[in-house]
Amino acid sequence: MIRVLRSNSTCILSNSLFGPYYLNPLRLGGCLWYSTADPDLEVEFPRVLRTGRSNQVKSGPQRQLCQVVLDHFDKQYNEELGELWTKARAVLLDPRCWQYGLMLNRFTELGELSQALQAQGFSSLLPEDCGSGSLRCLVHPAQNRFPSQKHRPGHLKQLYLLNAASLLPVLALGVRDGDRVLDLCSAPGGKAVAILQSATPGLLHCNEWDGERWRWLRDTLQSFVPPALMEAVGVLNLDGRVLGRREAGAYDKVLVDAPCSNDRSWLYTSQPKQGALWLQERAKLPELQKELLSSALVAARPGGSVVYSTCTLSRAENGAVVEAVLASCPDAQPQDLGWLAHALSHRFTFAPNSPHGLLVVPDQGRTWGPMFLAKLKKL
Repeated sequence: MIRVLRSNSTCILSNSLFGPYYLNPLRLGGCLWYSTADPDLEVEFPRVLRTGRSNQVKSGPQRQLCQVVLDHFDKQYNEELGELWTKARAVLLDPRCWQYGLMLNRFTELGELSQALQAQGFSSLLPEDCGSGSLRCLVHPAQNRFPSQKHRPGHLKQLYLLNAASLLPVLALGVRDGDRVLDLCSAPGGKAVAILQSATPGLLHCNEWDGERWRWLRDTLQSFVPPALMEAVGVLNLDGRVLGRREAGAYDKVLVDAPCSNDRSWLYTSQPKQGALWLQERAKLPELQKELLSSALVAARPGGSVVYSTCTLSRAENGAVVEAVLASCPDAQPQDLGWLAHALSHRFTFAPNSPHGLLVVPDQGRTWGPMFLAKLKKL
């Protein structure tokens, strides 16, 4: 159990595994930090939660905007999204206002940490009627930073820091206890962790083709999943485009969180030449995405489900990919996700009339996204 005990100048954090630590509060960038001798026990309580004053998070060195990418996005997204792009643009160009969710790890002792966070203004992201199972994620209405915990072999983390919109594909997938699940493009592992937080699948295969990202995925799973449950988890290093043929009809649920032109990160490459190169490669992504989604449908059993997701606003990588795969796969049927948008309309801004799925658009006060998701059923 973890306890956070406060006095006027000192906070004592005790843990059955690491023992007591005496902490001195430090004011950094408008926040009150409690540092410990152990980096995994570092806790931040934003000052606004204690004083009620407006919180403007001061970032470190400013990330350099790539004008080449921004110009390209302006041209494309003004046409595709109109006024929604104006709102999203304002959010994406100010990383200081980005919000973060804290996914709690059900496999480790949280002690009073959850209660302490809720006392500081954090609340549950997910209502009970959205099919989240035991998945828990806390968010705060202010734009606050929170430290991510470092990987330490043999020790489970308590929190996973994430863009809360990344949980939507997992909710759409609807994994239940005993399901056989494939996470086709799994690194860095956040959605695989969310799957295991929401249910206990009979089998979960997490696949990543890139070697470095595969190691990152492995470390993430080891940081959040107990060894006993890891026996039902396989970490694969295969080309997702051919994995479907190797494992045809083997899975009840398949998630395809496809490689995409990540709008948030692409805007901040420090090298204009790199940005220009990315934009050249962008045109090739839809073909890869179609192959991955088609492979996922082959891997799913008849009656099984496939969820496709990206973290881009690009219509060519979102609805157009799903439309092309539906046209070429007569045994695939689109599924309505209106229930999910309805359940979480108070948390996310969804683009109206997004073809073949849901599109989360960053907005003021709801800075989550971009995130596109679509669900298909294999007949």
